[in-house]
Amino acid sequence: MSRKSRKEYAKKKKEIQAQRGKPRRRDHQLFKNRKKMIMDLLSAKNYVPMRAKDMAMLLQIPKNQRYELAEVLEDLVREGKADILAGGKYRKARREGEEQTSRTRGKAFSGSGRTDGRKESAPEKKPRLQTMNIQDIIDAYELPEEFPPKVQQMACRCPQEVIPNDFDGRMDLRDWQMVTIDGEDARDLDDAVSLTMDGGSYLLGVHIADVSNYVQAGSALDREALKRGTSVYLPDCVIPMLPRELSNGICSLNQGEDRLALSCLMRIDGEGRVTGHKIAETVIHVDRRMTYTAVNRILTEPENCPELMEEYRELVPMFRRMAGLSARLRERRAKRGAIEFEFPESEIILDEEGTPVDIRPHESNTATRLIEDFMLIANETVAREYCTRKIPFLYRTHEKPDREKMEGALQLIRDLGIPVSKKGQDITPAEVQKILQSLSGTEKEPLVSRLLLRSMSRAVYTTDCVGHFGLAAEYYCHFTSPIRRYPDLQIHRIIKDDLRGRLDRAGRIAGYRQRLPEAAVHSSSTEQRAQEVEREAVKLKKAEYMLEHLGEEYEGVISGVTGWGFYVELPNTVEGLVHIMSLRDDYYTFDEKNYQLVGEATGKTFRMGQKVRIRVKDAAPANRTIDFVLADET
Repeated sequence: MSRKSRKEYAKKKKEIQAQRGKPRRRDHQLFKNRKKMIMDLLSAKNYVPMRAKDMAMLLQIPKNQRYELAEVLEDLVREGKADILAGGKYRKARREGEEQTSRTRGKAFSGSGRTDGRKESAPEKKPRLQTMNIQDIIDAYELPEEFPPKVQQMACRCPQEVIPNDFDGRMDLRDWQMVTIDGEDARDLDDAVSLTMDGGSYLLGVHIADVSNYVQAGSALDREALKRGTSVYLPDCVIPMLPRELSNGICSLNQGEDRLALSCLMRIDGEGRVTGHKIAETVIHVDRRMTYTAVNRILTEPENCPELMEEYRELVPMFRRMAGLSARLRERRAKRGAIEFEFPESEIILDEEGTPVDIRPHESNTATRLIEDFMLIANETVAREYCTRKIPFLYRTHEKPDREKMEGALQLIRDLGIPVSKKGQDITPAEVQKILQSLSGTEKEPLVSRLLLRSMSRAVYTTDCVGHFGLAAEYYCHFTSPIRRYPDLQIHRIIKDDLRGRLDRAGRIAGYRQRLPEAAVHSSSTEQRAQEVEREAVKLKKAEYMLEHLGEEYEGVISGVTGWGFYVELPNTVEGLVHIMSLRDDYYTFDEKNYQLVGEATGKTFRMGQKVRIRVKDAAPANRTIDFVLADET
């Protein structure tokens, strides 16, 4: 503990002693419960160091009881379980020698530091967010927005149409029938699809924008793209990885324009197996820019959209073939055990001033699943090609869950009366899928899905092809989005060097072996940063939206249980906290083993997956919090 921290601690101790006044009799069990509740808070994944006053506000502790919080914090510091930082902020104590990996936020923000896998202490730079402005979130996470002048100039100098010389050595696919299928608001269209039949086989083409033709390795454009790592999608804007002159211009597969692409051409049999493939540099020409909404209507309700059927009549047969192939690919993935978690994303509707006017779940449909299936099979095919040939590459990997962590979830599932065969052994994706399928449509499905999801590892980028647990895939990479993800752009360069016979020249393979580990770690770090920013921005807009609905009642499902209360998710994906202090009918303790709160006198329980009716009590956009109370509480 630093000298400044010791002074802060001494000052805090004097305040505690002054508040106590005279010796008080302590209820040891109650004190123990409160210590556990505070440790749960300090250990929470999204916790940031805060002062005792901020904790009291978060936990809704009345002013006349805050001395008890100070007493608990004093005990935790004395026992070495908590640290007090400069400014009187508390955090969970760090173990001696604890490794700070390069995926911590501090390194992600600084854009520097080691990325070679060796240990290094990351700076304490986790942002403390207190704002109602998405721009302030962007600033807090130090996301680069404006492109440096040199980068912008390079982007502006790029051609606006394909140069004839770029056709050399490429397959000319401009007479192939192909489309892009994206959301209505999408501007960076980096994938197109084509599909024909050859006897009983499908000939699927997944055509990806050849961004690497315009972003040269080591250039200012490339360095800036690596620094950003990924595009960030916020409710009111997009922070692109590449300047819009590229991402919305020459690199976007716009309708009716010639474009350069890297194409993965696959022959797929009636069982959904890839029986042959070719990866090639191509020139393509997209016939139509389709939307998910239009394609979904054509495939699911053709009788209700005669105008669409007429407008796209020459494409309708291809869409129907695509739906058939999509079903076979999905069925094959299911047979091998790929896990499908159904948690809809939030769709936030803003007015012209950026104020949220509606929030609803963004459900997948036939068209979104179709494109997802085609991108997945292309990613697997490309990864298989380069893994089996042992060429340096970047893979998207998802390791099997930690056995101890998964066993805790499985034991709780057994306690719910759900049969689980595995015990004390590694579980397979197929066994996870079997559990979920057995509960499909039941009240227990959301609870079990969340338990299993929280037991999973995080997917990351690596140079080792160790497979993807969630997809039950032996080989997997990210090949299909080079406009918005740096790993995709990086492997496009490797593929083109391979196709042009340049890998064995000038030590390129050795160079890739040296550079790729750093790119993998940095890409994983920037991806995590982007996800956190996107999550914070969505939470802010949800809290802002709920400010207009104070006092209203809704039915929701308990989505999480902690020592300080339980979280309830509403049908529109908004989530809020029912604080334990608002449960006035009993004294509730947290049963961590079974993820439930239990009333000491009544035995009443609140557990994950349980339906409850709530009233919106408060919302604080600055803190990204929403407070609920049970509707029947007075």
